[in-house]
Amino acid sequence: MPGFSHVVEEHAPQSFRLDLYVSKHLNIISRSQIKARNVKALLNGKQVKFSHIVKKGDHLELNWEDLPPLDIIPQDIPLDIIYEDQRCIVINKAQGMVVHPGAGNRQGTLANALYFKMLERNSKTFIDNSNTDNRLTERPGIVHRLDKDTSGVMIAAYDDEAHAFLSGQFKARLTSKTYIAIVCGVPKEERGRIETFISRDPGDRKRFKVSANGRNAVTFYKTINKWQNHSLLLLHPRTGRTHQLRVHLKHIGCPILGDPVYGRSDRQFQGAALMLHSKSLSIVIPGETGQSVFSAPVPERFRTIINKLNGKENNDK
Repeated sequence: MPGFSHVVEEHAPQSFRLDLYVSKHLNIISRSQIKARNVKALLNGKQVKFSHIVKKGDHLELNWEDLPPLDIIPQDIPLDIIYEDQRCIVINKAQGMVVHPGAGNRQGTLANALYFKMLERNSKTFIDNSNTDNRLTERPGIVHRLDKDTSGVMIAAYDDEAHAFLSGQFKARLTSKTYIAIVCGVPKEERGRIETFISRDPGDRKRFKVSANGRNAVTFYKTINKWQNHSLLLLHPRTGRTHQLRVHLKHIGCPILGDPVYGRSDRQFQGAALMLHSKSLSIVIPGETGQSVFSAPVPERFRTIINKLNGKENNDK
């Protein structure tokens, strides 16, 4: 169990809580990591809570648990950054980028890129920077996910407190997400609400399906444009189930163009990539009280398909 020993300096602020002294004055460990790492504090030889007030001349000892090895390789992968501060980052995720390492995808993921950025920022280190083991570096916090072939707005956290703050909004359904999709077919109604139960397909564990039980899922849609055999839809998921939009659009007979799992063959656009894009996200970022709206521009692949549908394949975009 690593440790740290320190005498509270003469120039330390008066009446400082121990957790604030450790996190803000010494910059050793964030307040969220105090609990996560099960940090124990001895003040003048006696164990105290982190709400305890420290005084000049107090002898402070800290002990904490080692985190298990982080099985993520840091990689300097360019990201299309929409917004970034000390607590979080918002990106326009490229189509084809996997969010988190998994079987067959150990490198080249968003988590690899975030871990590199966190190490580069070197924001959580001990005073003795010559000892590279003396680090309580926070881990990249994936707040929500987009499928590999879905592009668009994603937010991630740079510390555990920010991760909990952002994740809590998703869990409480306090965020607002907007997607655009080009689908095969035209919905019977120009706008509507799709509400079903979604469960994992017992015949294929990588697929999901509408079922009589499972987890409730709600999606609102609006038709923005339509052609003979295709439509452009604006989607507002009320819940965040895995593959929800893809499963729901298949359910109403309008699968997303280019969907290799839930789609169907399209002779007009053979080989099309998945035409699903996270257009905007409304969320309160750490340190703010009002919601911020982050947007990602319509991808080129959408413009190409729309121009072809409009008969403007050779026109300037």
